[in-house]
Amino acid sequence: MTSVEPTTELLQRIQSRQARIGIVGMGYVGLPLSLLFSEQRFRVTGFDIDPRKVTILNEGGTYIVRILETEIALARQSGFTATSDYSQIDEMDVIIICVPTPLNEYHEPDLSYVTGTVNSIAPHVREGQLIVLESTTYPGTTEEIVVPLLEKGNPSGLRVARDASSPGFYVAFSPEREDPGNDSVARRDIPKVIGGCGPVARELASAVYGSIFNRTVPVSSPAAAEMTKLLENIYRCVNIALVNELKQLCLRMGIDIFEVIDAAKTKPFGFQAFYPGPGLGGHCIPIDPFYLSWK
Repeated sequence: MTSVEPTTELLQRIQSRQARIGIVGMGYVGLPLSLLFSEQRFRVTGFDIDPRKVTILNEGGTYIVRILETEIALARQSGFTATSDYSQIDEMDVIIICVPTPLNEYHEPDLSYVTGTVNSIAPHVREGQLIVLESTTYPGTTEEIVVPLLEKGNPSGLRVARDASSPGFYVAFSPEREDPGNDSVARRDIPKVIGGCGPVARELASAVYGSIFNRTVPVSSPAAAEMTKLLENIYRCVNIALVNELKQLCLRMGIDIFEVIDAAKTKPFGFQAFYPGPGLGGHCIPIDPFYLSWK
């Protein structure tokens, strides 16, 4: 057996839909992702530390309003199960981490969910597996925190494989792009940005996500992918804040801000419409600037 074979085997298992997919975190990112993989006939195991979620999912129920019980039922027909037992990680070919990354009381990044998850799965990681982080975070998290914790916590002494000739496991970062409540864009039509710790990890992650998304966007490194997500959300944060301020000015001047936005968006270049609202949007929009400023 050569050291190249685990990589080739994993790629073949992905392409034939035989790869076992483990998704850690059954929240508003992880559960929809599980359903996409199940739709494409992958056997998916959802991991969560909340026993209530595990029980509900295994009984065919749902706790997310926009996800119907019929969707869970279809996924279970394809082999979807949920568990709190992290020892099952060694049975997975691909492990995708979808856990929260909030701020602490000092408005600094709180990576405790990420580090806690990585420490839980590290003892069960085996050669040839692909581990992907999806949680929004600052550039450098994957390579500076996730990789060292995986290597330190693995009892077999496995290390991240940077190329096909190196034994070990593969690591990548691919930011989630969930937009809860958006019914106009299908999940599979949202392009998936992917940065791997080396070209093989990027290729494997692209194959995994290419099986459920219509387009993948490979970038040079995990840090580039991490920065991409921050740019997207900070762009929205700045522009939503701007239009909220302009609304206040327009009210004082007796101008309809919505009329102004509708007129401005007729320009075919250089302008994208943002509308005023209560605050800055979803929970991650006002958080992400602090991740960048902290870095």
